[in-house]
Amino acid sequence: MRRFASLTDAERPPSEAGRAVVETTPTSHTFQVDLRGLVDLLSHHLYSSPKVYVRELLQNAVDAITARALADPEFRPADQHVAVVADGKRLRITDPGVGLTLAEVHKLLATIGGSSKRDEEIEGARRDFLGQFGIGLLACFTVASVITVTSRSAKDPAAPVVRWAARDDGSYTVTEVPLAEHPEPGTTVELEARRGEDWLRPKRVVDLAREYGSLLPVRITVSDGGTPVDVTDAPPLWEREHPTPTARRLALNSYCETVLGFPPLDVIDLDVPLAGIKGVAFVLPHATSPSTRPAHRVHLKKMLLTDTADNLVPEWAFFVRCVIDTDALRPTASRESLYDDEALAVARDAIGAQIREWISRLAAEDPTRLEAFLAVHELGVKALARHDPELLAAMLPWLRFETTAGHTNLPDFARAYQPVYLAASVEEYRQVAPIAAAQGIGVVNGGYTYDAELVQALPRLDPQVKVENLQPGVISASLDPVDTGTELALRSFLNAAKARLDAVDVDVVVREFNPVSVPALLLDDRESRRERQRAEAEAQADDLWGGILASIKQHAPRAQLVLNHRNPTVRRIAGIGDPQLAGTAVESLYGQALLMSHRPLRSADTALLNRSFMNLLEHITQD
Repeated sequence: MRRFASLTDAERPPSEAGRAVVETTPTSHTFQVDLRGLVDLLSHHLYSSPKVYVRELLQNAVDAITARALADPEFRPADQHVAVVADGKRLRITDPGVGLTLAEVHKLLATIGGSSKRDEEIEGARRDFLGQFGIGLLACFTVASVITVTSRSAKDPAAPVVRWAARDDGSYTVTEVPLAEHPEPGTTVELEARRGEDWLRPKRVVDLAREYGSLLPVRITVSDGGTPVDVTDAPPLWEREHPTPTARRLALNSYCETVLGFPPLDVIDLDVPLAGIKGVAFVLPHATSPSTRPAHRVHLKKMLLTDTADNLVPEWAFFVRCVIDTDALRPTASRESLYDDEALAVARDAIGAQIREWISRLAAEDPTRLEAFLAVHELGVKALARHDPELLAAMLPWLRFETTAGHTNLPDFARAYQPVYLAASVEEYRQVAPIAAAQGIGVVNGGYTYDAELVQALPRLDPQVKVENLQPGVISASLDPVDTGTELALRSFLNAAKARLDAVDVDVVVREFNPVSVPALLLDDRESRRERQRAEAEAQADDLWGGILASIKQHAPRAQLVLNHRNPTVRRIAGIGDPQLAGTAVESLYGQALLMSHRPLRSADTALLNRSFMNLLEHITQD
């Protein structure tokens, strides 16, 4: 019985009569390794799930076939067959690959970290191989207590048949067996299930073999001793010949529904030769959040690497799910994800460029499909257009923005309104939109994700377009003043109204504007809102924090409640003789204008609204 790796004893420091002596001359030592613990670490903690043992077995088999083809040009991998037999307690996988000699068994199977790809004879063709034989085989210890490898070398026909048997305690034996037990070149790996494990059940093995190896260029079959099930379906669907483009699209749609679980809105072909990538990107049929963690399906040399890759496409392309095969990108140590290096960054940019080209092509050739796509994924296109002037110019006629002229595109809106005013938030837009529309002022709602950036980019595309940030003065300047006589008649009413709203830092003015149905408009800017928030926080803070807030007080303009003198209700309120009732009515107008602006309510606003409501109820119920 031997261990996986030979280790020399470490030199021990000398001692005298139980007293340690400090060495003055450095000596060489060798790490003492607990092989059983190391096997447990690699087999149970390197991989996310025990199911990867099937992938590792298939990788080893396909690599062995590839190695034999490199040594024998007449040996054709496409004509070969890998057979898997499982009965729940044992599993056996046989391949007609290159096989191993006795020396290779000791070198590759008994040395942790050893790999057939380090063999000098095949090092130059490393990119043709899927995994590493030494480390990969350890994955089988996640489900097996004993692993037996029986192999006959195809490179050295005179070499004996060798059997290597290893246990999960790190021990192994190597014996020569009669040629009759393995007459053909190749390798047979047998697993003996751990007590209580059910990973070797035939149905589960079939499912895992199909999941990992369906695209492999070598035929794979799985059986329980009876009729074998063929799990391979090569070449990949996107590389096959189809009678018509429609037939290809229908086949890919069906594949997406079966494998990814949704019917795609569209299919984008991906081809990145520098990264050896071929595949497809399926467009999601439903809206998804940009923060949603994507799950792309990546095959490495036709073997499934992962179905949860989240670093394959640019962040803005959150509306696609990809299925690709690559022969150039690097896997991580566990071969369950892609190594995020410069090569992957280049591939990611190239995939992004092809998705971008697809969008541009739709804009130029198929407006109907583009509109269907934008109806679902407009946010993703806006995210991309921020950084791509060419795509922005192509897509702006198709992107819709909320404006005072309705939901429309920016080029048409800019032609009708000059300058274009940009409301910084949804609240700012909502409080002025009806009035601005009635006054013929063009305002775009910039409160939605990416919209403000795209509106501000308009002058770069068309220097004749002028974009300005919306200020309250823009709206107030468009409102008609009342005549002098009317203003004098309303002076006492306005003074009483201002005194009533002084507690909430709001001034009151009277103007005439359309639409007549709007009795009052609340105008303020961000500076005044920030100052009100600061003052409210100061009032509620302790002495120390209140002093700090007081020190940053700003003299910002106060908000204005603009009463519409064209509105019949406002004129009737102005004529109320009871000052108390008129003040309550003004408070109610302020509350209505405040609610119409969709701004958050401060505690002072809430108190005012409650007071005005209760006062009105009291007045109505008076005898």
